[in-house]
Amino acid sequence: MSLHPKPRDLKTIRTEDPIELSSKVIDEGIATEPTNRVSNQLSVIDEGIAVIESFSHMVVFRTDDGLVAFDASGEASGVAVVDSLRKWTTDQIHSLVYTHGHLDHVGGSGAIIADAENRNYRHPTVFGHENVPRRLRRYEQTNNWNTLINRRQFGGVSPKHGMGLTSGSSLFVPEGTVWPDVVYQDEMKLSVGGLNIEFNHGKGETDDHTWAWIPSQKTLVTGDLVIWVFPNAGNPQKVQRYPLEWAAALRQMMTYDAELLLPAHGLPISGTDRINRVLGDIADVLEKLVSDTLELMNRGEQLNHIVHEVKVDEDMLGLPWLQPLYDEPEFVVRNIWRKYGGWWDADPSSLKPSPQKILAEELAFLSGGVEKLVERAQVHASTGDLRLACHLIEFAAEASPESKIVHGARAEIYRLRRSTESSLMSKGIFAAAMRESEEIVQSAPDQKR
Repeated sequence: MSLHPKPRDLKTIRTEDPIELSSKVIDEGIATEPTNRVSNQLSVIDEGIAVIESFSHMVVFRTDDGLVAFDASGEASGVAVVDSLRKWTTDQIHSLVYTHGHLDHVGGSGAIIADAENRNYRHPTVFGHENVPRRLRRYEQTNNWNTLINRRQFGGVSPKHGMGLTSGSSLFVPEGTVWPDVVYQDEMKLSVGGLNIEFNHGKGETDDHTWAWIPSQKTLVTGDLVIWVFPNAGNPQKVQRYPLEWAAALRQMMTYDAELLLPAHGLPISGTDRINRVLGDIADVLEKLVSDTLELMNRGEQLNHIVHEVKVDEDMLGLPWLQPLYDEPEFVVRNIWRKYGGWWDADPSSLKPSPQKILAEELAFLSGGVEKLVERAQVHASTGDLRLACHLIEFAAEASPESKIVHGARAEIYRLRRSTESSLMSKGIFAAAMRESEEIVQSAPDQKR
């Protein structure tokens, strides 16, 4: 889960042991307490196994030769995570394993190195899939772009206004982030101090994902293949995701009959039946989204129709480990289309479209003026058809980009739209549009129409 913010309704104070809480939630199928907790507190899960719940978690195994840590958390939480670790043990970190290269998993690595140097320990050996360094290089190539989209996604800040980014902007990959020392392709075995670990490559949220099996502990370390919300397989602002491959990795995990599952976000899970229920539910919804989308693609349907046709059962979306609070099924459908069908949506007019501004001006002319578009947008917003309202207000804003009247209406429509959405991705993008119009209203010199 790339750079997840702490959800607004989650508290950092833990009220229950994470295993006890997850068992209760899975057994009852309902959550009355947060399942994604960002406390920077360490819990001993089993003898020699600990989890520090942060953003992301750090999962730690004690061995005779030192610690094996999975993930370093993010830059903002890295020091706090190391501090929590050191209250439990001062053993050196022998190996650091990246489950993938998102910055909430690798950005805190500088704090681990600083701790090692302060204690005169050798630096840990860092392991990851071979695509992790490729990801970090891509982040360097698209530094400002990634900064822009993350601010919009997580803070609702528009890339057009209030950003102030130039080629000399701060680095997206935090300074001091440690790149892998050892990479692998498909699978790899590691033995540290009597602890044997099997690394497996699995595509899902990313193409560089590692999940691990620890046979002696009958434990799975899943990274972001389990995140206690609907799987992040459709992010509208990020690169390709892999829903069917994600499901395949989960199916493979189910064959191990694990007794403990340790994710990088959300609660650890104890018990084979609970583990396989959660893994199976996630795999089920991903596989069905793919099959339903491909069925309609094979019929020759356009993307717009498929997006509105393919759904996930509401009972599944109500489960605490599948709620669409970050990503959502509609976005996954678009990512499936992109993977199997390319970028064109099968609408002939969109293949080589008119500039949006020219189309907007023509629609304003046909409707009798920009004010008519605004009025109709407001009518549709008031009756709950916010999808149509947003289309119309966007045409109005394109046709009259400096109008305070237009942007005042646009800000209110997107404020309402944001309030009705469940996923953080939708909320962030709609908030960015709202703030963009608010800034125009505040800065425009007159009532241009």
